[in-house]
Order: sequence, then structure tokens, then C-alpha cells
Amino acid sequence: MSSAVSPLALPFPELPAIGGVTLRVARARYKTWDRCDLTYAELAPGTAVAGVTTQSRCPSPEVEWCRRALVLGNARALVVNAGNSNAFTGDRGRAAVEAIAARTAGHLGCMPSDVFVASTGVIGVPLPIDRAEAGLDAAFVAEPCDWRAATETIGTTDTFAKAAVTRAVVDGRTVTLVGIIKGSGMIAPDMATMLGFIFTDAAVEAPFLQRALSAANAASFSCITVDSDTSTSDTVLAFATGTAGNAPLAADDSDGADAFRAALADLCLQLAHLVVRDGEGASKFIRIDVTGAESDRSAHRVAMSVANSPLVKTAIAGEDANWGRVVMAVGKAGEAAERDRLAIRFGNTQVAEGGLAVSGYDEAPVAAHLKGQDVEIGVDLGMGEGRATVWTCDLTHGYISINADYRS
Repeated sequence: MSSAVSPLALPFPELPAIGGVTLRVARARYKTWDRCDLTYAELAPGTAVAGVTTQSRCPSPEVEWCRRALVLGNARALVVNAGNSNAFTGDRGRAAVEAIAARTAGHLGCMPSDVFVASTGVIGVPLPIDRAEAGLDAAFVAEPCDWRAATETIGTTDTFAKAAVTRAVVDGRTVTLVGIIKGSGMIAPDMATMLGFIFTDAAVEAPFLQRALSAANAASFSCITVDSDTSTSDTVLAFATGTAGNAPLAADDSDGADAFRAALADLCLQLAHLVVRDGEGASKFIRIDVTGAESDRSAHRVAMSVANSPLVKTAIAGEDANWGRVVMAVGKAGEAAERDRLAIRFGNTQVAEGGLAVSGYDEAPVAAHLKGQDVEIGVDLGMGEGRATVWTCDLTHGYISINADYRS
């Protein structure tokens, strides 16, 4: 975790324990730092799991392992390594994941496929098996820790610990959902660009949990970007221990299904926003709304074009009301757009419509809006009913400083 906290940081929330989840951390010493860098979550027998992973064509061995294990729908443990992504490491990387799963399974007396593994950090350096196994052995006997310790342990360039909690009533019982997440740079969703882990005491069958998580992801993690770069290691996993005692959620019309889906969607959106708020070097939290597109998919692509534009992001960093850069980003998106129907606003101020600046345009309220930490950009294409919202941050000198020094 970085010592310089993002100006957009939010306080770490009070998080309740989740039945069937025991957290421990340890020092595997993947880098020359004096901090815990291995998080181990032991899960109750019968825990269901769902997940979404990166669409990168160069995924890590951990991502490939999780994809295969997710098909079975069962989980007994999660192991997260920080400081080394183990990506692009060939057979040595795969051997490390297999060793971690085997050692954890031996400790718990479960199948290796019940153990989920994620790693984050530098690409191209094989995860040292001896350090991983020593770290696991230390974690197995460590005292249980709280959510904050587990969250801080999975961080890399993160500047603050990020977590959220929601609740829902399912089958007459209140169930709790807690999520922890890491992510600051290499953030451009092609699924979800970070590591995120969700735990709930609700009883949920794996197929239902997968449908709910996939839907939540589409409206949250897949709607954020920091720098347009998709990680090799993106993984979001949801674990349902069933200790709340509700009748298991299985069908989409089950008692409490809508409430659970809404709580999960809310949790994912909170976590996604926290990642943007910790964007490397960020000073502005930016919301981009696109309406009037030919389809929701088209609107999403236009919104991401604006959100990923270095020129738009640097203008916001400089508090420059340069709406022409938004026009540029819309035009390059490759989606249906017509200049003379386009309308743009900053905050509540309409700045352009019909291919022109609005009559009597006064830049003062826009400049005032851009001085705040929360910035809104609205784009209406005037083509149809499609709409989308995405979130990003500005691009500052801080981003360059952090990434120029990343491996040191």
C-alpha cells in the first residue's frame, strides 16, 4: 500500500464478520518489503462460488485455474498473493498455482479444485514456490485477522484499503454481503480489471450466484476505467457460505432473489467506484453519461471512448472546460453519431448542441464545476434510446511518476 493516500479516498467501513469465513494473513516476502503479502480465507464446507475473469488473451495461470474450478461451483479456500502477478511465466507459473492449491487442499482435506488462487503485481516473474508454501504454512497457524488487514494485504499500488457492505432480506432472514477489492492502475474493464472478493452468508446455489454476479459486473466493474489498460490477472469471485440459514436461492423468482441481486449489484458498484477513486495519481472522480445512442452497447462504447481519452482526462485534471475534446472522443468511438445532433454538458450546464456552442455560453459555471472533486460529463447523441454510464478519473503527473517507478 502506498503512503500517499488518494485525495478521493473514502474511509474504511465497519464490516461485520461473515459466518463460514475465517481470514488470515502472512508474510511470504514476494518482494523486499516488510509487510504481509499473502491473504488466506478459509471457507465453510458447502460454500458456493461464482466468478468473472479477464478477457485478456494473455491471462495468468491463476486466472486459468479459477476458470476451470468455477465450473464445479464449490469452494473451501481463497489464496491471494501480492507483489507478483505470476503472469507470463509458462510452466513455472502453472506449477506455482498447482503447488499452492495442493498445499492448501492438503491442509483442509479438500480437493485442489476447491482452492481459488489469485496473484497481483509485476508481470513476467515466476511466483517462487518455496516462498508461497512457507507463506501458506505461516498463514495456516496465524491468528484470524479482520477485514482491513486482509484488504491491505492484497494491495499493491493502492493508496487506501477498499471495502463495502450491503444487506438483503432473503426467505425472511437478513443476509450480509461484504466485498474487498484492490486496484489502482492497469484499470480498463474487459470484465473487471482488478482483484475483488465478495463473501456472503446467504445460501445461494452456484448457477444463480453466477447469473447474479455476471449481471452486477456488467453494470459496475465493466463500467470503470483508469488508464485503458486491461490486466492479465483480473478476477472477481463471490463466495456464499450458506450460514444465514435461508432456503437456498436457486431460481430467479425465489423468495428474496430480487433483493439479493440488488444488494450484490449495489456492492459491486460501490467497490468499482472505490477503484476509480484510487486511480493512480487521480484528483477527480468523473461520471460520464451517454444518452440518445442507437443501442445501450453503442452508448457504452462512446462513453468508454470519452473516459479513456488522455486529452479529455488531462483537460479535467487542468480544470479546463475544453468540450471540443469530448466531441473528438465521441467521433473516434466508431459508433453511430451525427455532429449536428450532438449535445454536451458539464455538470448541469449545457455547453454545446446542434454541432455548435450554445447561444450565450458562459464558461464560468463549468469552470466552477471542474474545480470540484466530482465531475459529470453528459453526451446526448440524438440517435435513439440507448444509454450508458461509466466512471473514470483524471490523468495527472502522478500517474507517470507511479508507473515510471513501478518495478523499483
